[in-house]
Amino acid sequence: MNTRRLGKTNLQVSEIGFGGEWLERHPEEESIELIRYASSKGINILDCWMPDPKSRTIIGEGIKDNREQWFIQGHLGSTWKDGQYYRTRDLNYVKPAFEDLLARLQTNYIDLGMIHYVDAEEEWEQIQTSDYLNYVMELKRKNIIRHIGMSSHNPKVAVKAARSGYIEMILFSVNPAFDMLPASENLDELFVEEFPGDLKGTDPDRALLYKTCEENDIGITVMKGFAGGRLFDEKRSPFGVRLTPVQCIHYALTRPAVSSILCGYDTKEQIDTAVSYETAEETKKDYASVLATASLHPYKGQCTYCGHCKPCPIAIDIAMVNKFYDLATMQEKIPESIQSHYELLEHHASECVGCKGCESRCPFEVKIADRMIKTAELFGI
Repeated sequence: MNTRRLGKTNLQVSEIGFGGEWLERHPEEESIELIRYASSKGINILDCWMPDPKSRTIIGEGIKDNREQWFIQGHLGSTWKDGQYYRTRDLNYVKPAFEDLLARLQTNYIDLGMIHYVDAEEEWEQIQTSDYLNYVMELKRKNIIRHIGMSSHNPKVAVKAARSGYIEMILFSVNPAFDMLPASENLDELFVEEFPGDLKGTDPDRALLYKTCEENDIGITVMKGFAGGRLFDEKRSPFGVRLTPVQCIHYALTRPAVSSILCGYDTKEQIDTAVSYETAEETKKDYASVLATASLHPYKGQCTYCGHCKPCPIAIDIAMVNKFYDLATMQEKIPESIQSHYELLEHHASECVGCKGCESRCPFEVKIADRMIKTAELFGI
């Protein structure tokens, strides 16, 4: 297993990591064995955003025999309330949840203390003068968390974090469906948006994030590298063609500043598939040739979260609503985290008045009003 330096943390993390959110799907012993198997394959970084006791207990048992060989991303602000996930900055919840994390992981330190899920620029600004951040800093001073990181899906917020001076690494969603512009049969035409340097074919805000992380020595670990499996199915892929896990891994690992991609696993075979990246031939890694043969306009009718739909008379964040809808429908059951994040939006799809002004501005002809109806039905609000 190849390792990469995770930015200014100087931690040497495995290129292939472990995203732990699927652990609770299986019997405890089965999931514990999965973690141990991953370690035997050289995987040494694991993300635990999950607040549920079962997942945390499984991880603690899985790493207890070689804790020092693991780098753990532990999140502050992901808490457990009334038997379900609750995202908050309230220290009445944050502190007990973090203490529970340490206890269940059977450790007295967390390698990467993650400021959990900041996607709104306003929330980022509020955090800067908060008791929550003071608590994070206190944990860092006491060496209970060794490094401070943050998780986000919004490149504008992530750029602010990368420039903050105290964030050392970022957990960010990276895959071709989230990153790339509409595909072309000619790969050169695919890269129509240019940004200073060699970055092409990437949304400008994301390109700025990658560039900023490189300049500030901020390492990136990747979540949602497979877009919930959507990229493996040509009928669900926004490109109209399927990619393999190895191609998706290669895409993520070829982004600037990326150190590791954290994959979710249900089986040892899935771990083997991900780890096979390390010995795969270059032809097996080649995602570019696949995308070059995709339909000319694969995004027609599909939201790319570009924001051209603004402004909304009700102030609905249409792009974010669509993103949560897409993330929810990528899986058979809506993840509790996605449901919770959607509910925390200031305005919801049910408030849409159907004026369709957004549709007139959408470059990809998305039927937004129809999607608002479907979203309201899906989330119940």
